[in-house]
Amino acid sequence: MGKLKTADEVKSELKKSGITVSKWAMQNNLPPSVVYGVLRGYLQGNYGDSHRAAVLLGIKDGVIE
Repeated sequence: MGKLKTADEVKSELKKSGITVSKWAMQNNLPPSVVYGVLRGYLQGNYGDSHRAAVLLGIKDGVIE
């Protein structure tokens, strides 16, 4: 994987694309509250949906099974 992104970089990319966090979450079959939690640092992305969100957002290097 390439360079990992920060939460601010991800939020900026979503904003440039005109996509809300909620819409991105729905497109990726994730609860919006989990994606917001990962982006705000409330959830570390170690397990379950938060792990999946962090990997898909590019914040964390990992595998999604």
